[in-house]
Amino acid sequence: MSAVQVTRQTVKSTVTLSGRGLHSGEPVEVRIHPGHAGIAFRFGGQRVEAVPENVSDTTRCTRLGEVSTIEHLMSAFAGLEITDAEVELSASELPGLDGSSVEYVQAIESAGIDPLDTKSVFPPFKRAFMQQDSISLAAARGEGHWRFEYLTGDRWPGSQIFEAERVHVAYPKEIAPARTLVLEEELPFIRQAGLGRGLDETSALVLGASGYRNASRFDDEPARHKLLDLLGDLYLSGIPARLLNVVAVRSGHRANVAFAKLLADASRRQEAHAEHE
Repeated sequence: MSAVQVTRQTVKSTVTLSGRGLHSGEPVEVRIHPGHAGIAFRFGGQRVEAVPENVSDTTRCTRLGEVSTIEHLMSAFAGLEITDAEVELSASELPGLDGSSVEYVQAIESAGIDPLDTKSVFPPFKRAFMQQDSISLAAARGEGHWRFEYLTGDRWPGSQIFEAERVHVAYPKEIAPARTLVLEEELPFIRQAGLGRGLDETSALVLGASGYRNASRFDDEPARHKLLDLLGDLYLSGIPARLLNVVAVRSGHRANVAFAKLLADASRRQEAHAEHE
């Protein structure tokens, strides 16, 4: 199937945000510079391109090389359709901010978005599917219809489903504000493991046995945040969200990144085939 022409976009000027690393709690400043060579993260003298092959860990976050917790910023890039940016960090983990991606969105929108040239993108020719036990992901060439099913079995809330018919349009107000979530029973382990130090009761939504332990922004905030993470992880494939229809069930970072690689590999094969036609 033929390629889709997409306008490359970057930030008009450097965007600066600061806070504490979401898990480490370490003070960090992140600067998002205009770019022209895809999306990359720079720390400690290294530049790591945001592609699935460079993901080094998916334990409770997505780690790219030495840089942890890239998913919220990558999600903001996906939602705003930023294709090129140089992300410079003063520490090895991005800030937790308010637990969502909305502060990234607001900062980028305030700086403005610059169109560059156009590029050819190859969304999947055939439906892509992955199943791992009760986790599943499916994607096909589409119009940006994304759906996430957050399922907890017998534990509250049991089932939450969030979907957006035009995800890039819905993103800033319906997805970006959804915060990181944690199950109440996981809190002792998280504290013992030294995780979540950059979050507090306002920036992480705590799910109790029968309801939220703190104020939620949406009734279905967990499903929305899971979709937020999914968007960030799948954007590693380089395929704009508006060109895909995606359904995910119970997926997390590990499955998301594996699926992003599947999509990226399929896209590269199609591109190579097109070049030889």
